[in-house]
Amino acid sequence: MNSRERFLKTINREATDRSPIFANFTPQVAEKMAKQIGVPYEEPLDSMLSTRASHMDLLIKLGNDAVGITYTAPINWPTKTLESGLIENEWGMIFKSTGLYNEFHTYPLAHAETAADIENYKFPDPFAEGRWDEAEKTIAKYGKTHGIIADLETTLFETAWYLVGMEKFLMDLMMGTEYVNPLLDKIQEIHTYYGKKMIEMGADVLWCGDDFGTQLSQIMDMDTFRTYFKPRIKEMFAEYKKVNPDVKLAWHSCGAFGPFVPEFIEIGLDILNPLQPMATGMDPEVLTEKFGNDVVFFGGICVQDLLPNKTPAEIKAEVLRRKSIFGKNSGYIVAPAHNIQDDTSVENVLAFFEAAKEL
Repeated sequence: MNSRERFLKTINREATDRSPIFANFTPQVAEKMAKQIGVPYEEPLDSMLSTRASHMDLLIKLGNDAVGITYTAPINWPTKTLESGLIENEWGMIFKSTGLYNEFHTYPLAHAETAADIENYKFPDPFAEGRWDEAEKTIAKYGKTHGIIADLETTLFETAWYLVGMEKFLMDLMMGTEYVNPLLDKIQEIHTYYGKKMIEMGADVLWCGDDFGTQLSQIMDMDTFRTYFKPRIKEMFAEYKKVNPDVKLAWHSCGAFGPFVPEFIEIGLDILNPLQPMATGMDPEVLTEKFGNDVVFFGGICVQDLLPNKTPAEIKAEVLRRKSIFGKNSGYIVAPAHNIQDDTSVENVLAFFEAAKEL
């Protein structure tokens, strides 16, 4: 059974020899793992979602059964480095690099109050030249041998607060400020096109997402979610399924996301990610009991404590334990709960892949 066969059977809840693997690295981890196994280091893509679709050759060599694709910055607008080391992307968001991460520096719509503020803002052009070049290369190279996961994270909520600022955006949701619906409508329009395009290109899974959870609870109340986000996500899911009824829809939400899961299942969710182990209510036994008959599980391997802090033997034992729980209904993609971080040793990364590949 090759990687593609294994991946497709799993997302269709059919028995396989083992659960497929899909891990992602931060650039720092990718660099040290490339050196470890003696392959060239691949620079990350110029995309807001770069870690989900970068370093694919390396990850395939280590054991991934699927590759990631996403949209990238177009030819006419690469990410720009400004004065004082600030970085501006094509959405107009400005970041300051800390070495490991890019921290938000400027929210370009921090002034937004009215619908006109949204109408007058220059959003990215979905049709820009070069947007899909890297995705096409990845599909041409791996589309016949591996699963294709198209990344559309930061689907609505996160893109909105990236533009406005989280505190302001959450307050404006509560207050019903005029610009909120026009902003969400515009983001929905762009990301509906992106998702449909990647499905047309051959994606097996469209991986959407917004972080609606914190470590301890949900980031907003259910009424707010149902008012602003659930109807839009339902519309987007329906549009995606029109392109290919067989495409599987995944949703990523870090944190304590459990109470929202039935809402997503109701509107057509197929795959649940990332199953953050240290968040409240995200125990594998609880999740499989509640949702194991409704969704495929994707993630669940802890990057906060297990991978950086435990021994290789402990990591192998815990990965195997979680595989046995999440995978008992033939529906589990083995993956870290987020990108593997730079505080994780080479030995521990290898331990993860060794356990994940066990039959």
